[in-house]
Amino acid sequence: MQDLPRLVAVVGTNASGKSGLGVELALRFQGEVISADSRQVYRGLDLGSGKITPEEMRGVPHHLLDVCAPGAFFSVADFQALAYQAVDDILARGRQPFLVGGTGLYVAAVCEGYALSDVAPDLAYRSELEQQNTADLYAMLCERLPSNGLDGANRNRVMRALEKLHDGDPGPGQKKPWYQVLTLGVSWPRDILCKRIDERLERRMAQGLLSEVQALLDAGVSPDFLRRLGLEYRYVCAYLLGEIPSLEGMTEELSRAIKRFAKRQMTWFRRDPSILWLDMAGDPLAQACEAVERFLMSDVTN
Repeated sequence: MQDLPRLVAVVGTNASGKSGLGVELALRFQGEVISADSRQVYRGLDLGSGKITPEEMRGVPHHLLDVCAPGAFFSVADFQALAYQAVDDILARGRQPFLVGGTGLYVAAVCEGYALSDVAPDLAYRSELEQQNTADLYAMLCERLPSNGLDGANRNRVMRALEKLHDGDPGPGQKKPWYQVLTLGVSWPRDILCKRIDERLERRMAQGLLSEVQALLDAGVSPDFLRRLGLEYRYVCAYLLGEIPSLEGMTEELSRAIKRFAKRQMTWFRRDPSILWLDMAGDPLAQACEAVERFLMSDVTN
């Protein structure tokens, strides 16, 4: 295990500041960042997905942003394959890869080396599943695969898991890690995180979140696709289509949904005892730098 190449992951909830930390670490350790976010892979999904801007990158190369057209199918297996390619390319050039994001399944697929299948989606079966609500779909999944590890509110992933089971593919099986991994966690007390979420949502609205979603709809992106993305895209789409009558009401509903999602993100990450959670009340950057330096210089498995 200790002979494996070394990868540093930075994880956390929405609005936790993990993207900024990833840039700071990459600057200090001659690194490049690989985004681990299920919505940032799509082109045109910028404000709603929290995609880092060129200015915020500060010259640090970022990978796996804008690699897919909105509405196209993109699986965990697709992400894993591209992430492996990116990590290996970064290492081959003598740079240090940093995997940064809040999509827990994406992070785990790479860091833990999930054995994933490339079974194609069954569109006929998917059309049957589309007729049912998300809660019923998740109940179906739990009945067939109790320890599925998926977020029950993530309709797209639940449907994909059901499709795989339908085709005789149980999904992630044995794991074969490709890398030795140090995972740093960014977390805030609940009250502080909620304030950060509200402030970020206010900024995104001011920066043109409504216009971004409207532009996607005008370009022919399916409302069903936007709904499946959840959070900003689901609620803003509903408002623009008149399904939520009040802008204020939509914003309040969206804020609550983001906070619920952040809680589910933490539930996912807290299951991993190997994550080093940074002390955000202290000097998290210094703590992170010390941990990364120790990890990269050490000859023992962390």
